[in-house]
Amino acid sequence: MENLQEQVMKPQDEEIEIDLKEIFFLLLHSWKMIFMAMLAGAVLLGGYHTFLLGPSYRADAELYITNTDSVVTFSDLQLSSALTDDYAQIIKSRTVLNRVIEQLGLELDYRQLQGLVEVENPDSTHIIQINVTCDDLEMSRNIANALLNIGIEQIYQIIGSSEPTIIDYSKAEAVEDVTPSLLKYLMIGALLGAFAISAVLIVRMMMNTTIKSEDDISRYLQLPVLAAVPYYKK
Repeated sequence: MENLQEQVMKPQDEEIEIDLKEIFFLLLHSWKMIFMAMLAGAVLLGGYHTFLLGPSYRADAELYITNTDSVVTFSDLQLSSALTDDYAQIIKSRTVLNRVIEQLGLELDYRQLQGLVEVENPDSTHIIQINVTCDDLEMSRNIANALLNIGIEQIYQIIGSSEPTIIDYSKAEAVEDVTPSLLKYLMIGALLGAFAISAVLIVRMMMNTTIKSEDDISRYLQLPVLAAVPYYKK
């Protein structure tokens, strides 16, 4: 008898086992709650998209880095490829950004402008692409073109080699509307709602240590079931 009591009172030091089947049926039986959470998440993010999220426009401009001499050697191409990353850093430098702010009369500091600018170098190319994303179509285009012109001047002053060649200026008709769609926000909201309520349900199930069935007695107490009293609900 004493051994039996010790076994019952002994704390369970074993690792918690996760029953995937039990979790599946828990979520299945809670489908109404999960559906309501999905609906609430979709409504919240949909409202944010409709009333708070402004439009976003992305303008791009491109330049080509290479020697402008009539005869281009293989070593020239290698040097241009090695300097491409340096040119990209110069375009996003504090000096260039401050000159763009001064030229366009922007009410931004250079850190805020830096957050709007992305300078990319496509793999295996000597091309530098300047992308500017903001909530004003005209401003994004003007900033991209100003960065292109001022960046080329700064590169020539620092590197001292021939100036890069401009491939494309940013044009108004080429500015892209990159505002996320309402459908995307609705789907993300629904998924977040379902994930949140599912996590709460699973945590509550794992934290619940009450005995609910004969299987729980065998699983948690390692004791045999001697008798069971059936319960009939009227």
